Amino acid sequence: MTKIAICAPATPITPEDAERAQALAEAYGAQLHFHPQCYASEGHFAGDDALRLAAFLDCANDPAFDAVWFARGGYGSNRIAAQAMRQLAQPARHKTFMGYSDMGYLLGALYRERIGRAVHGPMVADGRREGGEAALHRALGYLTGARDGVERHLRCEERPAVAFNLTTLAMLCGTPVMPGLAGHVVMVEEVSEYLYAVDRLMFHATAHLGGIAGLRLGRVSDVPENDRPFGRNAEAIARDWCARHAIPFLGPADIGHDADNKIVPFG
Repeated sequence: MTKIAICAPATPITPEDAERAQALAEAYGAQLHFHPQCYASEGHFAGDDALRLAAFLDCANDPAFDAVWFARGGYGSNRIAAQAMRQLAQPARHKTFMGYSDMGYLLGALYRERIGRAVHGPMVADGRREGGEAALHRALGYLTGARDGVERHLRCEERPAVAFNLTTLAMLCGTPVMPGLAGHVVMVEEVSEYLYAVDRLMFHATAHLGGIAGLRLGRVSDVPENDRPFGRNAEAIARDWCARHAIPFLGPADIGHDADNKIVPFG
């Protein structure tokens, strides 16, 4: 039986979120342990920084668990990522860590430090999305050994790959928890940002991505309507900034803030 610990390094989930995942876990031979911190509330966050850090370390450092599955994104994991890396113990090095969006700060830091197996993939809270049960099945399948939910381009890709929310990646750039990505295929996605903000994020991120094997663009969804058209879509923006930095633009990626978000193991 695969034993999976769940914590919330950013924002909380509800008991109903946990129940949706629990209802599916048995069919995969998975045993889910929801850390009580998943339901904590401190303003925006699932508890203050100290509580969220302690819960993550509880899950990561406990040798009884095979994986750490992040409950939800939002905002907050960057506030504990550097400190967490300094306190991870040997058991963490043998675990899979799965999440996306704001969890990219922790995934990036783990990948930088070569601790465990960082994986971009659905989180527990995705069960509340339209079609979210499929996302939970995809995540549970991967965590228990299936590989059919992996992003399709990786099946014929020989180079290492990573996947990030674009805002998360842009904020990571230049910080002590940014991993080296030379030679990697970098996949990015975004949600709820104006196109001018996507352009601004690409301006910053691509300036830090010299030497990557190429960039793939996932879904840029729920784009707000500005007071005037920006004049180019997300793909045109990505192509422009890639060209300015001699980064190969490799086309689409099947990732995004939705129930169809596919799995991308780092490396």
